[in-house]
Amino acid sequence: MRTATSLLILLTAIPAAHAQAPKGKSGAPPAPKVLVTPARADTIAEPRTFVGTVKPIRHSLVGSAAAGRVEEYPINEGDAVKAGQPIAQLRRGIIKAEVDAARATLTMRQAELSEMEKSHQDEIDQEQAKLANAQAELAFRQTKMLRSRSLGTSIAKELYEEDAAAAQKADASVHEHQAALRMLTQGPRQLKTEQARARMTGAQAELSRLEEQFDRHTMKAPFDGWVSAEHTEIGQWVMQGDPVAEIVELHAVDIEIAVVEDFVGNLHTAVEGLVEIPALGQERFVGRVAAINPQADPRAHTFPVKVRVANRIDNDQPLLKSGMFARVTLAVGKPTPCVLVPKDAVVLGGPTPIVLVAASTGDKTTVRPVPITLGPQQGAWIAAIGDMKEGDLVIVEGNERVRPGQDIRTELKDVAYP
Repeated sequence: MRTATSLLILLTAIPAAHAQAPKGKSGAPPAPKVLVTPARADTIAEPRTFVGTVKPIRHSLVGSAAAGRVEEYPINEGDAVKAGQPIAQLRRGIIKAEVDAARATLTMRQAELSEMEKSHQDEIDQEQAKLANAQAELAFRQTKMLRSRSLGTSIAKELYEEDAAAAQKADASVHEHQAALRMLTQGPRQLKTEQARARMTGAQAELSRLEEQFDRHTMKAPFDGWVSAEHTEIGQWVMQGDPVAEIVELHAVDIEIAVVEDFVGNLHTAVEGLVEIPALGQERFVGRVAAINPQADPRAHTFPVKVRVANRIDNDQPLLKSGMFARVTLAVGKPTPCVLVPKDAVVLGGPTPIVLVAASTGDKTTVRPVPITLGPQQGAWIAAIGDMKEGDLVIVEGNERVRPGQDIRTELKDVAYP
């Protein structure tokens, strides 16, 4: 949609522009070129207007996760906050000391385990080397014993007996080192290492528990939003669960309306409607149905419906504020034939919306303004109630540069229709 203010400013500059524009053979400046699209006829539901209230899409009453005295309270009502930003902090001296002590204990347990594991591994490596040496000695003695036995002489018999004794001794050494290695990997030495690891794990858990308690002493904003209420102050004692502040999210808002049962069947979550806020004058917004409550008010037989609207943020403050009165126009009535034009064809800002039509008379095409009343929307198109009919060529680009009755040149532009 275009704005009439810019149209009027440009209209005042047209005589000067004509004076400087290049002239054709007749000496007159060429007619400006605009893009046009034919108006369409369709049957859409008749619009109905409902009154409602602006509500935040999220509202959180932030409570204290621990008991204590408020030491810092850096927020005020109306302040914008980011998700995770601290909004209140309790005194944390004692719990901080406990966290530091637990961290020191964990460091000690880690060093203890590291030292034990290192010395344990060194002992295992040493015993494995001794075992390998004993196994090699055993293999040598067994080979020599077999060689002595194959000689068959009296001297060889004595050598055989000596070699057999040496082989038995080597075998005993192997078993001795195997037993020592088992003691290191499966016995009390290994058990002591596992106990040291368990002590370190317990110290880690204790530190995590205390750090969680420490974090609970700082309350943080749960999402991006604004502070809507303060519930404490510096120096005040709060108990666990006591409210600290209220946060509302207003980057988008819901307009809560009550729709009578005759119309609610025509609604679904893709329906768009025009939202007007009387307190904001001519400001208009486009909303989309976000939720339809299936439970009606038993006394009024109306169904709560939420229409979601993207908010506008100016100087860190939302334009649409919680609690504002609103009117929402939705296409929920009886299907009615109407003429639709692209939204870009509508010029706003004057006493009433207008559409500029390219009217052809003979060999000339001129601008004809048509006052309209806006109706329901269909995607990029909107119902225009006024002196219009299907096929009228409406100006969608260049309508801010022309004035009523002016000669123009036209070119068709295709605008997607749902």
